[in-house]
Amino acid sequence: REAEKAIRAYHEGGHAVVQRILPKCDPVAKVTIISRGMALGYTMALPTEDRYLQSKTEFEDKIAGLLGGNASERLIFGDTTTGASNDIEKATDLARRMVTEFGMSDKLGPLSFGKRDEMVFLGREIGEQRNYSDEIAKTIDEEVRAIVDKAYDRATQVLEVHRDRLDALATKLIAEETVDHEAFETLFSDLPPKEDLHGLP
Repeated sequence: REAEKAIRAYHEGGHAVVQRILPKCDPVAKVTIISRGMALGYTMALPTEDRYLQSKTEFEDKIAGLLGGNASERLIFGDTTTGASNDIEKATDLARRMVTEFGMSDKLGPLSFGKRDEMVFLGREIGEQRNYSDEIAKTIDEEVRAIVDKAYDRATQVLEVHRDRLDALATKLIAEETVDHEAFETLFSDLPPKEDLHGLP
């Protein structure tokens, strides 16, 4: 169905454009709307180096990149499809890890809050276990939402500014289904290239 193809093209195109524009996202190696397994299409990015240490700004760019598909669907069609649910899950999960594992929340500071929701060890020292945990849990949820909302807004902003590139990429995807790195980069020829892709063709 043509309508569905267009949605997929704008969805993958959204990921790719946001990842290309935000400085700390990995370079885009290829974009396709050909289904693979459960994925309706995918944007393949290659890390420029092996990384063990990732910064807060890197995670923020990455979350915006994950939400680029959803933001693009909403921008173009005024609506989103279920195709974006996995992206949202990944983005939320990463934001939650930033807050609970990596101490990257301004409100909660550099503390680690157990694995997922097991925060009892914190409550134990304080006596008012439940009450404290609930409050912390609520703050965690608020911080996660703030990170995701901000990333979503950034993705939307990038796509509004680079709407012409998004349209061009989507048109290309509808026609050809797969756009390789070289063809993708021609849409950004006026911008400085992203770091070397380890000799990727």
